[in-house]
Amino acid sequence: MRMTLLRRVLIGGAIAWAAALPAATFVAVQAQPGALASLFAVSVYFVGSAVCHQLDARSFHVLGHQMPVCARCTGIYLGAAIAALAVGIRRRRSTLALNPRWLVGLALLPAATSLIYEWGTGVTPSGPLKSRTPNDDPFSAVTSRRRKIRSV
Repeated sequence: MRMTLLRRVLIGGAIAWAAALPAATFVAVQAQPGALASLFAVSVYFVGSAVCHQLDARSFHVLGHQMPVCARCTGIYLGAAIAALAVGIRRRRSTLALNPRWLVGLALLPAATSLIYEWGTGVTPSGPLKSRTPNDDPFSAVTSRRRKIRSV
């Protein structure tokens, strides 16, 4: 079965975005990056600000500079890139038939674990742990953006 153009674009886009996040951070750390490199970094940080709260305390830092998205978003995008790679290199249909509901349940397990831990202990897990769990609160980006706007 041949991969459609849309499928190739989506796989390439997921991988490119995951690679762009640390690349933009490395460009931002440079003392005098070139004009094209600066435009690249500013573009990635701009898109990151549209999809993520970018809270400093919840973000990874590379060489003392905050990445374009928080740790949780970084984990989501890295996971999407790995999944896209797996789909892209899969040559034939797997003989293992899994129920899609079970797959969704497995995918939600890390988020549920993080949520139960936060609610049970009152402690927010660290950035590296959150990067391994998807966003368990769909309204967190909206509420954090409201707080950011009100604080200005």
